[in-house]
Amino acid sequence: MKEMLDGGEIDYLTGDYLAELTMLILAKGMMKDPSLGYARRFIDHLDVCLDTIADRGVKVVTNAGGLNPRGLAEALREKVAERDLDLTVAYVDGDDVREPLRPTVPDALCANAYLGAFGIVECLDSGADIVVTGRVTDASVVVAPAAHHFGWGPDDLDQIAGAMAAGHVIECGTQATGGNYSGFNRGELPDAPVMPGFPLAEIHADGTSVITKHDGTGGAVTAGTVTAQLLYEVTGARYAGPDAVLRLDHVRVDDLGDDRVRISGATGEAPPPTTKVGVSRLGGFRNEVQVLFSGLDVEDKAELFIRQLDTLEPRPRTVEYRLERTDHPDADTQAAASARLVCVVWDPDQKRLAEWGRGVVGTALASPPGTFFDGAPPKPSMYGTFSPAYVDNDVPAHTAHLADGTDVAVAPPQTTAEPGSPLTDEPLPAYDVPADADGGTRRAPLGLLADARSGDKGGSANIGLWTRDAEAYPWLLATVTADAVKELLPETADLDVEVYPLPRLNAVNIVVQDILGEGVAHGARFDPQGKGLGEWLRSRHVDIPEALLTYTDTRKAAS
Repeated sequence: MKEMLDGGEIDYLTGDYLAELTMLILAKGMMKDPSLGYARRFIDHLDVCLDTIADRGVKVVTNAGGLNPRGLAEALREKVAERDLDLTVAYVDGDDVREPLRPTVPDALCANAYLGAFGIVECLDSGADIVVTGRVTDASVVVAPAAHHFGWGPDDLDQIAGAMAAGHVIECGTQATGGNYSGFNRGELPDAPVMPGFPLAEIHADGTSVITKHDGTGGAVTAGTVTAQLLYEVTGARYAGPDAVLRLDHVRVDDLGDDRVRISGATGEAPPPTTKVGVSRLGGFRNEVQVLFSGLDVEDKAELFIRQLDTLEPRPRTVEYRLERTDHPDADTQAAASARLVCVVWDPDQKRLAEWGRGVVGTALASPPGTFFDGAPPKPSMYGTFSPAYVDNDVPAHTAHLADGTDVAVAPPQTTAEPGSPLTDEPLPAYDVPADADGGTRRAPLGLLADARSGDKGGSANIGLWTRDAEAYPWLLATVTADAVKELLPETADLDVEVYPLPRLNAVNIVVQDILGEGVAHGARFDPQGKGLGEWLRSRHVDIPEALLTYTDTRKAAS
């Protein structure tokens, strides 16, 4: 926050503090202390910046209020009063829909609707300097300042959609400036300073925007870094929000140079008649033990150890084993000669899991040769589950609480429509197979031509995949089909896989249903948030036409 304020001129400072997992963490915290439920670190972040914010008239908009925006607003008002600053604080709530959902979701620990931007707009219109919200969409904290600044109303769908695109790009901070970027080592990102700077969105009255960053900060803003974030945690051609549906397949990205990338072409459609709700539940308890085997006969050792563990009583409700073959033949270190067996268990009874863990330790005395643990089994920990739900738009009591004590009810959108197809209606380029295809291909990593960004959407994962050159895009469309993904990523073979083309971005977005179990906190997968799926896919070998590889090599040499 301080870097953003000290680095140059800004009008609005926004912050997205709420991941799906964060809501569960905040809810568990409120079980111990009902006065909490908000991101307490936000107060620390803001504390060192309050004088600058007051002096320069910067407005602050954040969803750090979490499950208790009123509590955070009151804490901030106390901080402002202590410093005798002329700053006003307003907040937005109404996202908590546990009671309306109680008949169908009686065990919800928290159930929060993803609210839109116009509660924040009410607060900014009233003159508030700091606006705190609960669960709003990630883009809403960016859409709202633009709507307030330009006077947009609910019917300005194209403009709202454009700001949604900008908000989606900057919501994850440095992931728009080189963080988690496939091209981190291709020379696009300068070596120093090492840490990427935070992005800025310059939003215009027509909804177009330029993504940039402060001079002198690390990383870079390029067409690649912006495309990566545009494709992050989305599905197909339409990206639905409570204020508009963004036609993601209409978006264009143009690199203007000097860390400036323009986003244009966004069009908006009427929002859906229902509002998405994130529902978190307590699922029970989880424990994990990691066992290592050194040397020969790893699979036989793991098979015997698993059979031994399967004799333990009491047996947890759910038991999963995952053998990770990290061993190498004729290794010159023991670590390189060792493989890992991960044993994960879930059960409603914490004592049952603790007893199982003691049994695992005892089994080590009867284990195959070369078996050892990476440490004592941890204590069982509580885990949660995440699932989406939907309510009619008039169910959330969306309310803006102004700094003067006035409460303003925020009406839901008057015009709504069911979202259209996730498949684009943009023309797709056809791939012409070269006449010498049989002898003109090379078996090589997919990542030689394509970059990726992946992440979680509840229990599912998405992989945005795009070619760096338009010439390779028709080949990508022909190559990366749902069946091909299942072959390249065998762990998806039994799951539903969908592939959505986005031709203006030279991209496809891949959705893998249910690969993450019941959400991040369930811990059902080696990579529980799906962050590495895209890079795994890039590392897989496919048959690539030599002509495309030659073209890419020529471009690289020229640059």
